[in-house]
Amino acid sequence: NVTAVLEFRLLGFSGNPRCQILLFVVFLVIYILTILGNIIIISVVTLDPRLHSPMYKFLKNLSFLEVCYTTTIVPKMLVNLLAERKSISFSGCMAQLYYFISLGATECYLLVAMAYDRYLAVCEPLHYIMAMTAESYTCLAVGSWVTGVFTGFLPCLMVSRLHFCSYNLIDHFFCDISPLLKLSCSDTTVTETVIFILSLLVLSSCFLLILVSYLLIILSILKIPSASGKRMTFSTCSSHLIVVTIYYGTMISMYVRPTYHLSSEVSKAVSVLYTAVTPLLNPVIYSLRNKGFKEALEK
Repeated sequence: NVTAVLEFRLLGFSGNPRCQILLFVVFLVIYILTILGNIIIISVVTLDPRLHSPMYKFLKNLSFLEVCYTTTIVPKMLVNLLAERKSISFSGCMAQLYYFISLGATECYLLVAMAYDRYLAVCEPLHYIMAMTAESYTCLAVGSWVTGVFTGFLPCLMVSRLHFCSYNLIDHFFCDISPLLKLSCSDTTVTETVIFILSLLVLSSCFLLILVSYLLIILSILKIPSASGKRMTFSTCSSHLIVVTIYYGTMISMYVRPTYHLSSEVSKAVSVLYTAVTPLLNPVIYSLRNKGFKEALEK
């Protein structure tokens, strides 16, 4: 009873036409703001020589990553919100899944590199210039991208080799791992186990490293004698931690699980946070909480 599935049908959010139009407008506005905001950040960092330090170069990398990451998901979702036939080809689905996993993993590694950069700047200021050289920055940035690219291969390969029967309705707004595993008529035990272990290693280890970095930063802040200096640094760190926690919290709740049988509505709601909301919030909070960037933006 196994047949070759050439395309999948994406059920999306709702069958109500009014809801579809409202969601289209909301997500279109979010997508436009995300693209414009991140392009502004990339442009300002590129044009202002004062922002050519590793910290701002990491921020430019993050902004470029968010543009690619959200573009992998949102444009197809917008098309399907207005289309009568909400479909995606099998090859297109696998490509979307691969880029989603690879760019998501790259963001995890890049956020760790940025946390390490902030740790050196706050806790080891006298050694920062020697530790975070141009070569060190290049190794961390390139390493994040290359490792992310390879991280996406195994999950995508294993999902693409599953058998899909004639039923091809994906109860989601993009080709995510969970709905594809539910749809498969193969035994997905090995695939689920491998993806669970990989997600646990990547997400949990990266999140733990970021928390340790910021814990050391906070301990260093407590030694600052100036009350205003403490407030400013705490404010910046808390903003970063909020965005990082939203991203990692939602990703961990979705993928660091022994099974993937979640409610479709819960899955969609959580997915919106890391596919549409955090790409908008992440670079904005990192940049607008930074005095040097705000001065360069005004200039």
